Amino acid sequence: MKIEVLGNSDTRSGFGSGLSQLGKDNPNVVALCADLTGSLKMNDFKDRFPDRFFQVGIAEANMMGIAAGMTIGGKIPFTGTFANFSTSRVYDQVRQSIAYSNKNVKICASHAGLTLGEDGATHQVLEDIGMMKMLPGMTVINPCDYNQTKAATIAIADHKGPVYLRFGRPKVPIFIPEDTPFEIGKALMLQEGTDVSIFATGHLVWEAVEAAQVLANEGLSVELINIHTIKPLDNESILRSVAKTKCVVTAEEHQIAGGMGESIAQLLANNHPLPIEFVAVNDKFGESGKPSDLMKKYGLHSSDIIKAVHKVLKRK
Repeated sequence: MKIEVLGNSDTRSGFGSGLSQLGKDNPNVVALCADLTGSLKMNDFKDRFPDRFFQVGIAEANMMGIAAGMTIGGKIPFTGTFANFSTSRVYDQVRQSIAYSNKNVKICASHAGLTLGEDGATHQVLEDIGMMKMLPGMTVINPCDYNQTKAATIAIADHKGPVYLRFGRPKVPIFIPEDTPFEIGKALMLQEGTDVSIFATGHLVWEAVEAAQVLANEGLSVELINIHTIKPLDNESILRSVAKTKCVVTAEEHQIAGGMGESIAQLLANNHPLPIEFVAVNDKFGESGKPSDLMKKYGLHSSDIIKAVHKVLKRK
């Protein structure tokens, strides 16, 4: 895939655009929000389909229960609130009423990770992927830009079963072509290479793109793969890549414990053990600050991916 910047936008706007498209295409799609309609970019859906939009207020646990109930009548509910309030605050309801009951609810979560910025540690959830991937039957998706988030939003409406869709607040480069198909559980090859495999997800995909460009100037051949679906993991694509490169770096805006890297490490331990380095948050809570500053402080910058590549190559 040729990688070029096509624009700049927040991934949450991709969700809002995809939701509005679904409202037009699928009469069974309904949307629920917990007093964050503007932040989740759900206003267009609310304005165009007012009879299918439900403002629950600051009552996230209630929202999850209502959404679960709506599926019984054949509706496809999309819930919208911040990632911390979509997981940590409502884990009991998500586990019992949605996951255990295998309800067709789409849990759509914005403002994930450190890039939330100034709101600080209480909002910057860094454990959500781990919490959600551990629930049996829960699909977990973490797209990387506006176009991919829009495509993922549309795709999950056709998927039968509970889904956790994670996206964010800051404006980031758009680099996935608009017509790129989104296939749940299928990794996206961004660049083929032979020296090292970089598996990245969410906002760290662009950081990995920038790292790969620097590494190419150093004479290194990087295989870069976008893991937009954390669960189910694309085992085949990962194992095919590492069979060629023999070493791995994972990159994500999440705790090392419970994240995408942990899932890949488990896969490799069972099938093809080899050197792996993790670019992720190492057992810390976040803090208030500018997103770009926080990414550097917590070791999630492109320069940290470059360091991890150099380190893993020495272990190869």
